[in-house]
Amino acid sequence: MLHLRQRVLSHLLSAAPHPSTSPLLSLSTAAAPAVSPNPSFAVEDYLVSTCGLTRAQALKASAKLSHLKSPAKPDAVLSFLADLGLSGADVAAVVAKDPRFLYAGVERTLAPVVAGLTGLGLSNAEIARLVSLAPGYFRCRSVISKLEYYLPLFGSIENMVRPLKHDHFFLRSDLERVVKPSVKLLAECGLGACDIAKLFIRTSRMLSAKPGRVLAMVACAEGIGVPRGSVMFRQALHAVSYISEDKIAAKVDYLKKTFRWSDAEVGIAVSKGPFMLARSKDMLKRRSDFLISEVGLQPAYIAHRPAMLTYSLEGRLRPRYYVVKFLKENGLLEHGRGYYTTLVKTEKVFMEKFICPHKEAAPHLAEDYATACKGEVPARFRFT
Repeated sequence: MLHLRQRVLSHLLSAAPHPSTSPLLSLSTAAAPAVSPNPSFAVEDYLVSTCGLTRAQALKASAKLSHLKSPAKPDAVLSFLADLGLSGADVAAVVAKDPRFLYAGVERTLAPVVAGLTGLGLSNAEIARLVSLAPGYFRCRSVISKLEYYLPLFGSIENMVRPLKHDHFFLRSDLERVVKPSVKLLAECGLGACDIAKLFIRTSRMLSAKPGRVLAMVACAEGIGVPRGSVMFRQALHAVSYISEDKIAAKVDYLKKTFRWSDAEVGIAVSKGPFMLARSKDMLKRRSDFLISEVGLQPAYIAHRPAMLTYSLEGRLRPRYYVVKFLKENGLLEHGRGYYTTLVKTEKVFMEKFICPHKEAAPHLAEDYATACKGEVPARFRFT
């Protein structure tokens, strides 16, 4: 047992950033007698000195480990995690998230789970990353069958990790009763495998929603004017998944008032840009004030091009408007050139089309544009 503890210490200490920044595993040989079952074994102290938790974290975690009378089982788990490649900081995070992980059976549970995931093509580093994000689910062998289904569904381990950082409850969802029927329904609505993956990456809560709830989302998306099979259907599902029908109606009314849209125009705008339903009122109001009051665009023009509302006000809408206005005022760009066409250009293309060709006539244009992108208005971009 002493040999095991020393092995744990050597693995995790070598992975820790620096002794001065990580308290993990500061046990000495003099503490070895505590390895034997001992009524005086202090769980809270073990969590601090061996697992690297703060005293506050250890106090909270120890309540779930009160039955532990010996470090034998936790030592075995820590050794297993070290072999898997988790750093000292990672181990501390795992234990803080799920203290019960310390008494998971290595031979009975953890080793078979890792073997199963390795069989799915995951590397030790990928498995370690998943364990760090959602340790509680890796104490059950059922996670193997879950990931066997989810990995092809998401398309890659990276795609699955993205929602897992914020919401790991989909790992608990019943595949046969909840997930698979919902996936089938979405496929019947015209979404391809790639679209379904993108939807779940952004809206993983749909994997936990019962099929009836997903069907209601589909009906709601159709209700705002986005039919099944349309290119915007996935975005519409994403938008309505966050808000109730009452809030959708309220947001539509707000859009009408803020952008001065008629019923027909707001219908066009929402069907082309359902993302607006999930945007904050402040964000929408600021863009409305700029596009209508400052740029002078007509409400109907914006309604048919709602994509412009997705662009950063400070990083794209204002700076490019200033450039276009400067070029027109100085006779370097025909006045008929539309503002929207400049917005949809990539940064590289915008520079090539509207900045670089005017180096001689407007040598400070690139510098002024860069300044405008930082939220400032250069003197040359101010017109009376």
